[in-house]
Amino acid sequence: MEKVLLIIEDDPGLQNQMKWCFDEGVTVVTAQDGPSAVEALRRHEPQVVTLDLGLPPDPGGSSAGFELLGELLNLRPTLKVIVITGQEDEALGVKAIGLGAQDFYHKPIEPDVLSFVVERAFRVAQLEAENLRLRRQAAPGLCGIVGDSPLMVELCRTIEKIAPTDLAVLIHGETGTGKELVARALHSLGGRAEKPFCAINCAAIPENLLESELFGYEKGAFTGATRQKKGKIEMAQGGTLFLDEIGDMPLPLQAKMLRFLQERVLERIGGHDSIPVDVRVVCATHRDLMDMIAKEGFREDLYYRIGELSLEIPPIRAREGDLMLLAYAFLEQFSQQQNKKIKRFSPEAVAAIENYPWRGNVRELESKVKRAIILADSNVITTRDLGLAAAQDEAPLNLREVRERAEKEAILKTLNGCKHNLTQAAKLLGVTRPTLYNLLSRYGIEADN
Repeated sequence: MEKVLLIIEDDPGLQNQMKWCFDEGVTVVTAQDGPSAVEALRRHEPQVVTLDLGLPPDPGGSSAGFELLGELLNLRPTLKVIVITGQEDEALGVKAIGLGAQDFYHKPIEPDVLSFVVERAFRVAQLEAENLRLRRQAAPGLCGIVGDSPLMVELCRTIEKIAPTDLAVLIHGETGTGKELVARALHSLGGRAEKPFCAINCAAIPENLLESELFGYEKGAFTGATRQKKGKIEMAQGGTLFLDEIGDMPLPLQAKMLRFLQERVLERIGGHDSIPVDVRVVCATHRDLMDMIAKEGFREDLYYRIGELSLEIPPIRAREGDLMLLAYAFLEQFSQQQNKKIKRFSPEAVAAIENYPWRGNVRELESKVKRAIILADSNVITTRDLGLAAAQDEAPLNLREVRERAEKEAILKTLNGCKHNLTQAAKLLGVTRPTLYNLLSRYGIEADN
């Protein structure tokens, strides 16, 4: 890592003196006031800064220096700032460290001491960068899957175990969680990786066309069928067939799909020949298929055929620690695509990302970051670039509020799990039915909704 040091000092003579404190392994750039310092920060991207507190328009005080310190750290939260002052007031040092400075140094300048302090700051910056790099390497990163939360680590381990098999896998997950990414990982890590991966979204194709897309057709099978066409199943020969949103497949077509899965042969529409096809089938849905089975919206026998093994992809809100890991992964990806040198999010943007509900999950986060890269005017992403409102600081919760929130969440989750059967819910919660009624009343929860 190239060492770049920015010296912010309004005295030209002292600037030159400080430059000579460092060997050839350090690239030194200088600035004499706030605007030139910000410009140098953006242009040269130093890891370490020495900041004189006595800058114009307050060369005899410290207000301009402290204001610039806050601005620099807002632009580059990981920046290591060494505050330098000729004043003997120790309170200035305490304030500087409290505002985020790495270290504090008193004039007059002693070359050996200053060199030591700056070198120590470079070592801290290098260690932090190395730690970030190792964290990214330690994250599963399985075929494009980014995340190091316990849930995602467990999911990736399961994928690695089942990928070499031919088990039919059913992937559950909310919209935007990355179901196709998981399906592609299963394909890429298995023995069929060199064969085709054919995906079809059952919800995106009209019902009258879905059958021909899957099974293909012979010339003359219907009006407009001017040539023979292979379907997705046949095109996936030897590889993997991915049926996204299988819950939206019409019932008549479900019967035909079940027959194919049982016999592993198909007939094109308008054809009479039985065509053997060897494919691994991976399906995905955001729907509750068991509920659909109960309502006769999905075939139970097909469910057990496609779900020899089920995988659950957690929503992004349940992936502790993955949110900013994903955000920075998208930042790096789209910055390269757009040929921009955007390296980080502002502290306000980080807070906004962490407080946003992300109902669209990873797909929504990806879209927001891509938008921000395109709209950003500087090398730092702001809340405005993301199109997010600034996070509001919440008052800290006391223990009673924490307990009540947890209690209400547990009641709601249990009620939903047993479809609002109050007797069953009370039993699962370990309370009497009258106690449950009292809790429902306290938290304003409707017993039948």
